[in-house]
Amino acid sequence: MPGFRDIVGHESTIGHLKTAIASGHVSHAYLLVGDKGMGKRTLAEAYAEALQCETLREELDAGSLPPAAIDSCGECRSCRQAETGNQPDIIVWNYQKESSISVDDVRDLVSDIQIKPYASRYKIYILPDTQKMTKEAQNALLKTLEEPPEYAVLLLLTISQDAMLETIRSRCIVLPLRPVKPDMVKQYLMEKHGVPDYQAEIGAAFAQGNIGKAAALVTSEDFYDRLRETVRILENVRAWKVSDIISMIRSMDDDREKNKDKARESVNDMLDLFTIWYRDVLYFKATSDPDGIIFREQIVKIREAASRSSYDGIQTILDAVKTAKVRLRANVNFDLTMELLLLTMQEN
Repeated sequence: MPGFRDIVGHESTIGHLKTAIASGHVSHAYLLVGDKGMGKRTLAEAYAEALQCETLREELDAGSLPPAAIDSCGECRSCRQAETGNQPDIIVWNYQKESSISVDDVRDLVSDIQIKPYASRYKIYILPDTQKMTKEAQNALLKTLEEPPEYAVLLLLTISQDAMLETIRSRCIVLPLRPVKPDMVKQYLMEKHGVPDYQAEIGAAFAQGNIGKAAALVTSEDFYDRLRETVRILENVRAWKVSDIISMIRSMDDDREKNKDKARESVNDMLDLFTIWYRDVLYFKATSDPDGIIFREQIVKIREAASRSSYDGIQTILDAVKTAKVRLRANVNFDLTMELLLLTMQEN
């Protein structure tokens, strides 16, 4: 498991958790909110390891520590167990089904919570994907949140705060995760994954502060294939005939039928890259600064696009990309949506 020292960004959330340990005001329930890849589980694991750390507990018992000094040691018996996933009092709860969390899942959890810790001060439960809890399941958890055993700490992880009942939210410390700064994401990608500067820049911009998504992108061959295809479209869309556009759309549609989830992700990634490209065009048109753009290796094409397009035209394209994403999420006809978008790009 990671320590707080291993986490990039999320300073305010880490500060809150460290202060809770330093002051001894550890809540029985936390709700960590953020998109997939934002670091909810990493934060939960770091908090759990620090709460159970034997060395840290001895230091706190001997006297107060400033919040900045709070972290797991990584070397005591509990930390070594946590690192290998064998700390008996840190439990990542598994559910019977992937699609939903039932009332029976929660009843099993509540029953397990009544069993005292094996060897630690706390018994900590990390509950992934709690947005999948049915209303009945959430209600079954309420009494435990209202009257938990003194040793229990529940860390609920969700991508949507609104998916949780107000009665659940009101009994938890709610910690929304904020996007990590792009320069921190870029540095992380370069240092931890050995990504070249240019690719790290694109990955950081593309992930929009989601460090897990950024790491997954830059280590995926699919992403670079997608990036090359996207650049090819952007560099040539103005010269294509309508038949070329329709042919490409049909090819993409064939891919969607083979693996719909992967194809949907591929198209969404392409649209996000379109947005980054045209923001570069807009930025360069306003500043003539090549160092401030993301697609620096395509500076010649960026300069050409900036010189031939008006500010209104570029904004029209950006709005069209946003509209296309909304339409595709609403299952509007794929061919028609992409044809309208590419024709707007061509005309502006």
